[in-house]
Amino acid sequence: MELIVQGRKVFCYTGGKSFDAKLPTVVFVHGAQHDHCVWVLQSRYLAHHGHAVLAPDLPGHGRSEGPPLASVEAIADWIPALLDATTVRQAALVGHSMGSLAALDCAGRHPGRVSRIALIGSAFPMRVSPELLEATRNDEPLAQDMVNIWSHSAYAHYPSNPGPGFWVIGENLRLMQRQKPGVMHVDFAACNAYAAGTERAAQVQCPALLVLGKRDVMTPARSGRELAKAIPGARVVEIAGSGHALMAEKPDEVLDALIGFLGTTQVKGRGSETPNPCT
Repeated sequence: MELIVQGRKVFCYTGGKSFDAKLPTVVFVHGAQHDHCVWVLQSRYLAHHGHAVLAPDLPGHGRSEGPPLASVEAIADWIPALLDATTVRQAALVGHSMGSLAALDCAGRHPGRVSRIALIGSAFPMRVSPELLEATRNDEPLAQDMVNIWSHSAYAHYPSNPGPGFWVIGENLRLMQRQKPGVMHVDFAACNAYAAGTERAAQVQCPALLVLGKRDVMTPARSGRELAKAIPGARVVEIAGSGHALMAEKPDEVLDALIGFLGTTQVKGRGSETPNPCT
């Protein structure tokens, strides 16, 4: 589905179902150097079980127009504009990595627009090493290799992932490679510069869930637990055997955590549906 948000075309994956603004809406916010494809397994299930799903390509990413937004705050302010384009007043936000910071910031500053937040692979502060930040500016292939290695646990390097047909490492690398030049540095610089996490966490008024990978070296689980302490009433789910790329490494476990938090119309035979990636 294509929308016009702040004067530019935005592509949104809707989980294989027509978007229905009358249903409870879930907005999936991807992380740095990614697009909607990281959510295809989780978003499709929720779309077929009682939710309206919006998994946008953020500006400058994937199929969406415009330059990438240069700060976490700008992404957070963009989310209500996305909702306005669909006539949705309030939505649950599910964010990964950079997207989790945007979801947190949006919930803190736009509480009337956010019903609940699920922060996946999240931490604050989300510092980026000087070497990686420099590589995102001057040597994107090197930066993509660095991130791809660090984002996954050793488990992901073996052909045993429960996502049918997934070569997890190769899929993630190709997804990063297809983003526009320059996007990677903007995204990682935004994560590195974001300084308002503690303040925004204290302002959150809605239910909050953090889903953390126990083997995550990009946003370590201990840092995610500290962030959770700053969010009133936040729940934490830690997933064993997963690094930072939780949705690909442990898709069923992430989905189960979201089902428990968001609620769905339960249907027997969850594993029988086959997603259509990146459509």
